[in-house]
Amino acid sequence: MMKKEKTNLLPTGTPLRQQPNGGIMVVQKAGRFVPKIVLYAVMLGLSFVFLYPFLYMLVTSLKTSADLNNVLVAWIPRSLELGNYRMAIQLMNYWKTMGNSAIVTVLGTLGQLISCAMAGYSLARFDFFGKRLASMFVILAMLIPTTTIIVPQYLLYGNFGWFNTFYPLVIPCFFGFGVKGALFIYIFRQFFLGQPRELEEAAKVDGCGFIRVFTHIVCPVAKSVFVVVLVLALVWHWSDYFEPSMYLNKADIQLVSMRVQSITEVLKMAAEALESSQGISEETPITNATLMAGTFIVVLPILAVYAMLQKQFIQGIERSGLTGE
Repeated sequence: MMKKEKTNLLPTGTPLRQQPNGGIMVVQKAGRFVPKIVLYAVMLGLSFVFLYPFLYMLVTSLKTSADLNNVLVAWIPRSLELGNYRMAIQLMNYWKTMGNSAIVTVLGTLGQLISCAMAGYSLARFDFFGKRLASMFVILAMLIPTTTIIVPQYLLYGNFGWFNTFYPLVIPCFFGFGVKGALFIYIFRQFFLGQPRELEEAAKVDGCGFIRVFTHIVCPVAKSVFVVVLVLALVWHWSDYFEPSMYLNKADIQLVSMRVQSITEVLKMAAEALESSQGISEETPITNATLMAGTFIVVLPILAVYAMLQKQFIQGIERSGLTGE
């Protein structure tokens, strides 16, 4: 009998990774890793674009006057100057204004969580006369800039006697308005439109009224959306400058976001005095580093809140359908 000739061919269907050719395996592994390397490089570049202002602010806030004037000192200060923060806290009356901002932010956020959730749920679940018109007004309120309606608001709140109080910044939030209130209503509405009605109908059959259904059934299901709105409302209320500057003129009730302007004014006065040689030396402790230090301590509470709620916020974005998937 004739002996069968040996062949190096593998049986049909053998995966390529099982072939003894090492070069092919190397190419395959490289083909898997190269796209990841390119992706990470692009993400790193984009992240630097977004982080650059924050890094610049932090580094500049720690520079001395000599480092600010030295073109060779870019990212690493030769010595850390913590006095910039002490000066910024003093100029901004930080602890007092931070307390004012905390009051406005907490009350405004609480009001919008309650009112916007109920408004969004009503637009998603109930059929009533003028529902489409109300939904149209919500979208219209999202599109119209605040600056275009500030004059009638200013006159209205003036007639109420609300100037130099927190009322114009807090009370509208309990009626679904305030900073980005229309957007929050829209977010809740879109979430509730995508949820099944079976749980709510079963609760109604068991004798639950609207309030109990909303608090015991609807709100727990919408926990992810509440977290998203909570973080966004905290950020926007805390950093809002335009509306508080219109209604709050007394120094003892101003918000922390408004007091950064005081550092800018001192810097401008120092520059004008220096140009006119009125006795202000180049060693003045008020510099751009002081301004950056003041800006950093303004955003620091928001960074702390986001650090604590980051995981829940990302999960809420995914579950609430805001990613567009």
